[in-house]
Amino acid sequence: MSHTQLGWVGLGSMGIGMSRNLQAHLASSGAPGLLYTNRTMSRGEALKECGAIPVNTVEELASKSDIIFSCVSNDQVLQDTARSIIASGSLKGKVYVDCSTVHPDTSKAVGNLIAEAGGEFVAAPVFGASPMAVAGKLIFVAAGPAAAMQKIEPYLNGVMGRSVIPMGTDVSKSSLLKIAGNICVVSFMEVLSEAHVFAEKTGLGSQVLETMIADMFGPTLESYSKRITTGAYAPPLSEKAGFDVQLAIKDGKHALKCAADAGTKLEVSELALKHMETARALQPERPLDSSSMFGAIRTEAGLDFFSDACKERDAK
Repeated sequence: MSHTQLGWVGLGSMGIGMSRNLQAHLASSGAPGLLYTNRTMSRGEALKECGAIPVNTVEELASKSDIIFSCVSNDQVLQDTARSIIASGSLKGKVYVDCSTVHPDTSKAVGNLIAEAGGEFVAAPVFGASPMAVAGKLIFVAAGPAAAMQKIEPYLNGVMGRSVIPMGTDVSKSSLLKIAGNICVVSFMEVLSEAHVFAEKTGLGSQVLETMIADMFGPTLESYSKRITTGAYAPPLSEKAGFDVQLAIKDGKHALKCAADAGTKLEVSELALKHMETARALQPERPLDSSSMFGAIRTEAGLDFFSDACKERDAK
Protein backbone atom coordinates (compact mmCIF):
# COMPACT_ATOMS: atom_id res chain seq x y z
CA MET A 1 0.00 0.00 0.00
CA SER A 2 1.47 3.34 -1.03
CA HIS A 3 1.44 6.21 1.43
CA THR A 4 0.71 9.84 0.68
CA GLN A 5 3.85 11.98 0.82
CA LEU A 6 3.43 15.23 2.74
CA GLY A 7 5.58 18.35 2.57
CA TRP A 8 5.81 21.45 4.75
CA VAL A 9 6.96 25.00 3.92
CA GLY A 10 7.55 27.55 6.70
CA LEU A 11 8.91 26.98 10.20
CA GLY A 12 7.99 30.18 12.00
CA SER A 13 6.50 30.28 15.49
CA MET A 14 3.33 28.56 14.25
CA GLY A 15 4.75 26.31 11.56
CA ILE A 16 7.30 24.60 13.77
CA GLY A 17 4.71 23.37 16.26
CA MET A 18 2.23 22.37 13.57
CA SER A 19 4.79 20.47 11.53
CA ARG A 20 6.13 18.58 14.55
CA ASN A 21 2.64 17.35 15.38
CA LEU A 22 2.13 16.35 11.76
CA GLN A 23 5.43 14.47 11.71
CA ALA A 24 4.54 12.69 14.96
CA HIS A 25 1.28 11.55 13.38
CA LEU A 26 3.05 10.32 10.24
CA ALA A 27 5.63 8.42 12.29
CA SER A 28 2.98 6.74 14.43
CA SER A 29 1.06 5.61 11.35
CA GLY A 30 4.09 4.26 9.50
CA ALA A 31 3.88 6.89 6.76
CA PRO A 32 6.92 8.45 5.06
CA GLY A 33 8.62 11.24 6.95
CA LEU A 34 7.44 14.80 6.40
CA LEU A 35 9.50 16.70 3.85
CA TYR A 36 10.23 20.25 4.97
CA THR A 37 11.97 23.40 3.82
CA ASN A 38 12.44 26.83 5.32
CA ARG A 39 14.36 29.99 4.56
CA THR A 40 16.50 29.29 7.65
CA MET A 41 16.99 25.52 7.56
CA SER A 42 18.48 25.39 11.07
CA ARG A 43 14.96 26.06 12.38
CA GLY A 44 14.12 22.50 11.38
CA GLU A 45 16.75 20.64 13.42
CA ALA A 46 14.26 19.51 16.07
CA LEU A 47 11.86 18.47 13.33
CA LYS A 48 14.62 16.46 11.65
CA GLU A 49 15.34 14.68 14.93
CA CYS A 50 11.69 13.55 14.94
CA GLY A 51 12.13 11.88 11.56
CA ALA A 52 11.24 14.65 9.11
CA ILE A 53 13.37 15.06 6.00
CA PRO A 54 14.91 18.41 4.96
CA VAL A 55 14.95 19.47 1.31
CA ASN A 56 16.68 22.52 -0.06
CA THR A 57 13.97 24.25 -2.07
CA VAL A 58 10.21 24.62 -2.36
CA GLU A 59 10.44 23.32 -5.92
CA GLU A 60 12.12 20.09 -4.81
CA LEU A 61 9.66 19.63 -1.97
CA ALA A 62 6.66 20.17 -4.24
CA SER A 63 7.96 17.76 -6.88
CA LYS A 64 8.21 14.99 -4.27
CA SER A 65 4.99 15.69 -2.32
CA ASP A 66 1.34 14.78 -2.87
CA ILE A 67 0.04 17.27 -0.30
CA ILE A 68 1.98 20.46 0.46
CA PHE A 69 1.28 22.52 3.57
CA SER A 70 2.58 26.02 4.19
CA CYS A 71 2.44 28.53 7.01
CA VAL A 72 4.23 31.71 6.01
CA SER A 73 4.50 35.29 7.22
CA ASN A 74 2.65 37.37 4.64
CA ASP A 75 0.87 37.60 1.31
CA GLN A 76 3.99 38.13 -0.78
CA VAL A 77 5.72 35.06 0.67
CA LEU A 78 2.60 33.00 -0.01
CA GLN A 79 2.48 34.16 -3.62
CA ASP A 80 6.20 33.40 -4.06
CA THR A 81 5.69 29.96 -2.52
CA ALA A 82 2.79 29.22 -4.87
CA ARG A 83 4.89 30.22 -7.89
CA SER A 84 7.69 27.93 -6.75
CA ILE A 85 5.24 25.06 -6.33
CA ILE A 86 3.93 25.65 -9.84
CA ALA A 87 7.49 25.74 -11.18
CA SER A 88 8.12 22.25 -9.76
CA GLY A 89 6.25 20.53 -12.58
CA SER A 90 2.86 18.92 -12.96
CA LEU A 91 0.45 19.49 -10.08
CA LYS A 92 -2.11 16.97 -11.32
CA GLY A 93 -3.55 15.16 -8.31
CA LYS A 94 -1.69 17.37 -5.83
CA VAL A 95 -3.16 19.51 -3.06
CA TYR A 96 -1.65 22.72 -1.71
CA VAL A 97 -2.88 23.74 1.75
CA ASP A 98 -1.98 27.17 3.10
CA CYS A 99 -2.45 27.92 6.80
CA SER A 100 -1.28 31.54 6.73
CA THR A 101 -3.36 34.62 7.50
CA VAL A 102 -3.61 36.61 4.28
CA HIS A 103 -6.03 38.91 2.49
CA PRO A 104 -9.00 37.05 0.94
CA ASP A 105 -8.02 38.34 -2.51
CA THR A 106 -4.60 36.72 -2.09
CA SER A 107 -6.17 33.36 -1.24
CA LYS A 108 -8.42 33.59 -4.28
CA ALA A 109 -5.53 34.55 -6.58
CA VAL A 110 -3.33 31.71 -5.32
CA GLY A 111 -6.23 29.28 -5.66
CA ASN A 112 -6.67 30.30 -9.29
CA LEU A 113 -2.95 29.90 -10.01
CA ILE A 114 -2.82 26.43 -8.50
CA ALA A 115 -5.99 25.35 -10.33
CA GLU A 116 -4.62 26.60 -13.65
CA ALA A 117 -1.53 24.47 -13.02
CA GLY A 118 -3.67 21.37 -12.47
CA GLY A 119 -3.63 21.23 -8.67
CA GLU A 120 -6.13 21.94 -5.91
CA PHE A 121 -5.79 24.67 -3.30
CA VAL A 122 -7.21 24.76 0.21
CA ALA A 123 -7.06 27.92 2.33
CA ALA A 124 -6.91 26.74 5.95
CA PRO A 125 -5.86 29.57 8.29
CA VAL A 126 -5.83 28.79 11.99
CA PHE A 127 -6.98 30.32 15.25
CA GLY A 128 -4.61 29.98 18.18
CA ALA A 129 -1.15 31.23 19.15
CA SER A 130 2.07 29.20 19.15
CA PRO A 131 1.39 27.34 22.44
CA MET A 132 -1.82 25.99 20.90
CA ALA A 133 0.11 24.99 17.79
CA VAL A 134 2.54 23.03 19.95
CA ALA A 135 -0.34 21.41 21.83
CA GLY A 136 -2.19 20.49 18.62
CA LYS A 137 -5.21 22.52 19.72
CA LEU A 138 -5.61 24.93 16.81
CA ILE A 139 -8.93 25.70 15.14
CA PHE A 140 -8.75 25.38 11.35
CA VAL A 141 -10.95 27.42 9.03
CA ALA A 142 -10.82 25.52 5.75
CA ALA A 143 -12.22 26.13 2.28
CA GLY A 144 -11.50 24.49 -1.04
CA PRO A 145 -12.60 21.76 -3.45
CA ALA A 146 -14.54 18.99 -1.70
CA ALA A 147 -12.15 16.24 -2.83
CA ALA A 148 -9.14 18.16 -1.55
CA MET A 149 -10.85 18.88 1.76
CA GLN A 150 -11.49 15.17 2.19
CA LYS A 151 -7.84 14.35 1.50
CA ILE A 152 -6.46 16.74 4.10
CA GLU A 153 -9.02 16.25 6.89
CA PRO A 154 -7.13 13.32 8.52
CA TYR A 155 -4.16 15.63 9.09
CA LEU A 156 -6.11 18.48 10.69
CA ASN A 157 -8.59 17.48 13.37
CA GLY A 158 -6.91 15.49 16.13
CA VAL A 159 -3.43 15.98 14.68
CA MET A 160 -2.65 19.68 14.38
CA GLY A 161 -5.97 21.00 15.61
CA ARG A 162 -8.97 20.37 17.83
CA SER A 163 -11.61 21.34 15.30
CA VAL A 164 -12.22 22.35 11.69
CA ILE A 165 -14.74 24.97 10.58
CA PRO A 166 -15.67 24.13 6.96
CA MET A 167 -16.25 27.16 4.76
CA GLY A 168 -17.28 25.59 1.45
CA THR A 169 -15.38 25.90 -1.80
CA ASP A 170 -14.70 29.66 -1.94
CA VAL A 171 -11.19 29.97 -0.47
CA SER A 172 -11.63 33.69 0.16
CA LYS A 173 -14.31 32.92 2.77
CA SER A 174 -11.92 31.11 5.11
CA SER A 175 -9.52 34.06 4.96
CA LEU A 176 -12.42 36.42 5.62
CA LEU A 177 -13.53 34.47 8.71
CA LYS A 178 -9.96 34.42 9.97
CA ILE A 179 -9.79 38.20 9.62
CA ALA A 180 -13.14 38.57 11.41
CA GLY A 181 -11.80 36.45 14.24
CA ASN A 182 -8.68 38.57 14.41
CA ILE A 183 -10.87 41.67 14.73
CA CYS A 184 -12.35 40.11 17.86
CA VAL A 185 -8.98 39.10 19.31
CA VAL A 186 -7.21 42.41 18.75
CA SER A 187 -10.23 44.29 20.10
CA PHE A 188 -10.24 42.13 23.24
CA MET A 189 -6.54 42.86 23.73
CA GLU A 190 -7.07 46.61 23.27
CA VAL A 191 -9.91 46.72 25.79
CA LEU A 192 -8.12 44.51 28.32
CA SER A 193 -4.98 46.64 28.01
CA GLU A 194 -6.97 49.79 28.69
CA ALA A 195 -8.66 48.14 31.68
CA HIS A 196 -5.34 47.03 33.19
CA VAL A 197 -3.84 50.50 32.80
CA PHE A 198 -6.99 51.92 34.39
CA ALA A 199 -6.60 49.45 37.29
CA GLU A 200 -2.99 50.45 37.84
CA LYS A 201 -3.56 54.20 37.59
CA THR A 202 -6.55 54.19 39.94
CA GLY A 203 -4.90 51.94 42.50
CA LEU A 204 -7.39 49.13 41.97
CA GLY A 205 -4.64 46.75 40.90
CA SER A 206 -4.45 44.17 38.14
CA GLN A 207 -4.81 41.09 40.33
CA VAL A 208 -8.40 41.69 41.34
CA LEU A 209 -9.25 42.82 37.81
CA GLU A 210 -7.89 39.58 36.40
CA THR A 211 -9.89 37.58 38.94
CA MET A 212 -13.05 39.34 37.78
CA ILE A 213 -12.16 38.76 34.12
CA ALA A 214 -11.70 35.04 34.75
CA ASP A 215 -14.89 34.67 36.77
CA MET A 216 -17.07 36.74 34.48
CA PHE A 217 -15.67 36.09 30.99
CA GLY A 218 -14.02 32.67 31.28
CA PRO A 219 -10.65 31.13 30.42
CA THR A 220 -10.20 32.65 26.96
CA LEU A 221 -10.19 36.27 28.11
CA GLU A 222 -8.29 35.26 31.23
CA SER A 223 -5.52 33.87 29.01
CA TYR A 224 -5.47 37.14 27.05
CA SER A 225 -5.26 39.06 30.32
CA LYS A 226 -2.32 36.95 31.45
CA ARG A 227 -0.37 37.93 28.35
CA ILE A 228 -0.51 41.41 29.87
CA THR A 229 -0.01 40.65 33.56
CA THR A 230 2.81 38.12 33.13
CA GLY A 231 4.80 40.47 30.90
CA ALA A 232 4.43 38.22 27.85
CA TYR A 233 3.48 41.32 25.84
CA ALA A 234 7.20 42.19 25.86
CA PRO A 235 9.14 38.91 26.17
CA PRO A 236 12.83 38.77 27.11
CA LEU A 237 15.35 39.67 24.43
CA SER A 238 16.37 36.01 24.14
CA GLU A 239 12.85 34.77 23.41
CA LYS A 240 10.36 34.99 20.58
CA ALA A 241 6.90 36.51 21.01
CA GLY A 242 3.92 34.19 21.15
CA PHE A 243 2.51 36.06 18.15
CA ASP A 244 4.78 38.72 16.74
CA VAL A 245 3.35 42.23 16.70
CA GLN A 246 4.53 42.79 13.12
CA LEU A 247 2.30 39.94 11.96
CA ALA A 248 -0.58 41.36 14.00
CA ILE A 249 -0.04 44.75 12.34
CA LYS A 250 -0.21 43.06 8.94
CA ASP A 251 -3.43 41.30 9.93
CA GLY A 252 -4.91 44.54 11.27
CA LYS A 253 -4.26 46.31 7.99
CA HIS A 254 -5.98 43.48 6.11
CA ALA A 255 -9.01 43.86 8.38
CA LEU A 256 -9.24 47.61 7.81
CA LYS A 257 -8.88 47.16 4.04
CA CYS A 258 -11.64 44.52 3.95
CA ALA A 259 -13.89 46.74 6.06
CA ALA A 260 -13.28 49.77 3.85
CA ASP A 261 -14.01 47.73 0.73
CA ALA A 262 -17.29 46.62 2.31
CA GLY A 263 -18.26 50.17 3.30
CA THR A 264 -17.90 49.84 7.06
CA LYS A 265 -15.48 50.95 9.79
CA LEU A 266 -13.54 49.17 12.54
CA GLU A 267 -12.87 51.92 15.05
CA VAL A 268 -11.53 49.68 17.84
CA SER A 269 -9.29 47.90 15.35
CA GLU A 270 -7.99 51.26 14.12
CA LEU A 271 -7.06 52.22 17.67
CA ALA A 272 -5.47 48.83 18.36
CA LEU A 273 -3.44 49.09 15.16
CA LYS A 274 -2.23 52.56 16.15
CA HIS A 275 -1.16 51.27 19.56
CA MET A 276 0.64 48.24 18.08
CA GLU A 277 2.51 50.48 15.64
CA THR A 278 3.40 52.82 18.52
CA ALA A 279 4.70 49.89 20.56
CA ARG A 280 6.86 48.74 17.66
CA ALA A 281 8.24 52.27 17.21
CA LEU A 282 8.97 52.64 20.94
CA GLN A 283 10.79 49.29 21.13
CA PRO A 284 12.20 48.68 17.64
CA GLU A 285 14.80 46.10 18.69
CA ARG A 286 12.82 44.06 21.19
CA PRO A 287 10.58 41.06 20.50
CA LEU A 288 6.99 42.16 21.01
CA ASP A 289 3.76 40.19 21.18
CA SER A 290 0.51 41.27 19.54
CA SER A 291 -0.59 42.29 23.05
CA SER A 292 2.17 44.93 23.19
CA MET A 293 -0.38 47.68 22.68
CA PHE A 294 -0.45 47.46 26.50
CA GLY A 295 3.01 49.04 26.59
CA ALA A 296 1.92 51.84 24.27
CA ILE A 297 -1.20 52.54 26.35
CA ARG A 298 0.96 52.55 29.49
CA THR A 299 3.21 55.25 28.03
CA GLU A 300 0.19 57.35 27.05
CA ALA A 301 -0.87 57.19 30.70
CA GLY A 302 2.55 58.31 31.95
CA LEU A 303 3.70 54.82 32.96
CA ASP A 304 6.83 52.99 31.87
CA PHE A 305 6.43 50.79 28.79
CA PHE A 306 7.60 47.82 30.85
CA SER A 307 5.46 46.66 33.75
CA ASP A 308 6.88 45.50 37.07
CA ALA A 309 6.35 41.91 35.90
CA CYS A 310 8.65 42.56 32.92
CA LYS A 311 11.28 44.27 35.04
CA GLU A 312 11.30 41.57 37.73
CA ARG A 313 11.57 38.83 35.11
CA ASP A 314 14.37 40.55 33.19
CA ALA A 315 16.33 41.23 36.38
CA LYS A 316 16.70 37.50 37.11
